[in-house]
Amino acid sequence: MRVLAIVLAGGEGKRLMPLTADRAKPAVPFGGIYRLVDFVLSNLANGHYLQIVVLTQYKNHSLDRHISRTWRLSAMLGNYVTPVPAQQRLGPHWFSGSADALFQNLNLIYDEMPDHVIVFGADHIYRMDPRQMVAQHIETGADVTVAAIRQPISLADQFGVIEADPAGRRIVAFREKPKDAVGLADAPDQIYASMGNYVFKTQAMIDALREDALDPTSKHDLGGNIIPMMVKSGSAEVYDFADNVVPGSTERDRGYWRDVGTLDAYYEAHMDLISAHPVFNLYNSHWPIYTGHDPLPPAKFVHNEGDRVGRAIDSLVSSGVIVSGGLAERSILSPGVVLHSHSQVEDSVLMGNVKVGRGAIVRKAIIDKNVIIPDGARIGFDLEYDRSRFAVTRGGVVVIGKNEIVER
Repeated sequence: MRVLAIVLAGGEGKRLMPLTADRAKPAVPFGGIYRLVDFVLSNLANGHYLQIVVLTQYKNHSLDRHISRTWRLSAMLGNYVTPVPAQQRLGPHWFSGSADALFQNLNLIYDEMPDHVIVFGADHIYRMDPRQMVAQHIETGADVTVAAIRQPISLADQFGVIEADPAGRRIVAFREKPKDAVGLADAPDQIYASMGNYVFKTQAMIDALREDALDPTSKHDLGGNIIPMMVKSGSAEVYDFADNVVPGSTERDRGYWRDVGTLDAYYEAHMDLISAHPVFNLYNSHWPIYTGHDPLPPAKFVHNEGDRVGRAIDSLVSSGVIVSGGLAERSILSPGVVLHSHSQVEDSVLMGNVKVGRGAIVRKAIIDKNVIIPDGARIGFDLEYDRSRFAVTRGGVVVIGKNEIVER
């Protein structure tokens, strides 16, 4: 069976502002050395699906550059990961939805003529073996299979909800954020939430996209329009993510999936990484998360003079970091970060090349690239004052955008 993978990476990510002020959401850094898009690409590559198209649109330069520099596969064997920006092939308009993005790029499918098409989103943190989902899809003969994760029924109004038949396989309804969701047959207090991952029979997908493109009332959205259309035909199946077994996973991190669509969710996903037994384990060598690495030296911790001691506790520390007489606790330090003497960083995410001055203290913050925190500054202590200068989330996380100027 020939399988083509398409990654939808064109979203604006408005709820992640200011992190998406000059980059696409899938290009947002995560976990010190990664980009969000690395997680879906790693899942596909580990599953040996090595013909991958990444559809981009908004502020796509850094995303395209990252993919081109990092995700180089052997062309000799017909493998590739290629970014494809919006090309306006069908007229002078951009993608009007995820289904329209696929419709405008049907030429990519015609070029390969696969038997099945994987369509995955680019902005979730998780491990998944896609081969198991594709195997179920082929076994059942469905036109489309939708990946679902079990969630409490109380959260149904936050997801696209899949309602299955009593056997728990055939989809009988797909509803966006319902207030009256129906619980699962084997777990009445749970619902199936769509993960935004799909496997299609190629011709069935083409037919549905063509029909949708002719409907002037459609929003041209996969979850909102295409899947309900295919549900009506009776050939849509659900894949329970709880059945997916990833090599090297532990009971603690098995089934982990996080939608980082908001700043608070993005922050909380980082906090999931740093405990002694992390909720999401980056150290699974059997199913690695791939990314590119700049040629940086190892991290360095210097000074051991009284209270001027370079330390990092319960933290992720990347290459090129220098902790010079400062302290990092429960934090992520990305490449090139420098903590100067007597500085403290707590419960925070610092992206590349952030510099924290002498005696400065940063608490519960996300700080984007190239920001310099001046000597003696206080971030995260007075949220009202911080709110007058920066973004502050509902959860009280201070967010400082890329290259922003910070004053004491």
